[in-house]
Amino acid sequence: MAVSLEFQFHPRIADIPSATWNVLVNNASPFLQHEFLLALEDSGSVSALTGWQPHHLLVLRGEQAVAALPLYIKGHSYGEYVFDWSWADAYRQNGRRYYPKFLSAVPFTPSYATRLLIASDEDFDAIGKAISEAVIEEAKRLKMSSWHVLFPSERESKLLAAQGVHQRIATQFHWFNRGYTSFEHYLESFSSRKRKNLRKERRAVQDANIQFQRYTGTQISVHLWEVFYRFYQNTYQVRGQQAYLDLSFFTQLGETLPENLLLVLALHEGQPIAAALSLRDEKKLYGRYWGCQQEYQFLHFETCYYQGIEYCIEYRLESFDSGAQGEHKIQRGFEPIMTYSNHWIGDPQFDVAIANYLREEQDYIHEYRDQASAMLPFKAPSSAGS
Repeated sequence: MAVSLEFQFHPRIADIPSATWNVLVNNASPFLQHEFLLALEDSGSVSALTGWQPHHLLVLRGEQAVAALPLYIKGHSYGEYVFDWSWADAYRQNGRRYYPKFLSAVPFTPSYATRLLIASDEDFDAIGKAISEAVIEEAKRLKMSSWHVLFPSERESKLLAAQGVHQRIATQFHWFNRGYTSFEHYLESFSSRKRKNLRKERRAVQDANIQFQRYTGTQISVHLWEVFYRFYQNTYQVRGQQAYLDLSFFTQLGETLPENLLLVLALHEGQPIAAALSLRDEKKLYGRYWGCQQEYQFLHFETCYYQGIEYCIEYRLESFDSGAQGEHKIQRGFEPIMTYSNHWIGDPQFDVAIANYLREEQDYIHEYRDQASAMLPFKAPSSAGS
């Protein structure tokens, strides 16, 4: 007789062995690694006190782990990048309670990757369906208003939608390496005018006597972490906000995931003025954290985008995920892609209303993606000689 599945919910990622979790991640994303999630929790950036109470799922068959799911009990909607504030407000206006809710995502990280961490030798659809049923049952038991899965793969999103966890679509802008040998080779794919504009931006930074240094995780000293964190905090302080992440989060990453880190430091007359921290894996660069001490024209574009593109070309990475939003990325060659989220709504009336809203929203999103694609700077096929 087949051994039934056991669903265990854990209040700390530390309660799940790192080797067990990471085997299930199977290098899908550095943000899903046990070390990354542990650093979030160890630093206090993610906890019940910050509105991110861990409730991670581990699925066992006998003593064998066959699947896992990052899961949090959320007391707000900050740090998610898929916006449901209007839903929460509608609940409030109707005397209903939207929080707490369940959330499957990587905190503060709008990067798509698998969310249903299913062993490669398992039946993906069957285990995925079982996870969906188990989480919804747990949500009802704990009186969660809803369950939200942010930035899953397209395959996962379709599977969840078939289980009544409604699909929502959105766009991001990613850069793709089409065999470029240098940044200038990349610019050859631009129309003449767009190529000229981008060169002008890079030249303005050079003319301001700003240089750049790159450091991998093992090269980032305690002093460099402190310099970076000062810049990172400043991006929030200028808006009167508090940074989501603590310095200890970054230093712990430097110790536990050094091979996945890239720090780009901008210097003016030898003094650091800005920095961008990215993560990487074997195929992709992920731009994540940025800050500066003083604004210079085009400094953000150079530090966060052009230095990253150069790095991808040099190390033959396939793509560059530079984070959420940002139409300004289009003219710099970042292409619109579809991203997904899925939403189970416990209240039957709101479930119908939100499902209708998401269906209507899809036409707008597809139209927006098409319009954004038309604004890309690349040469038209008929103007190869421009």
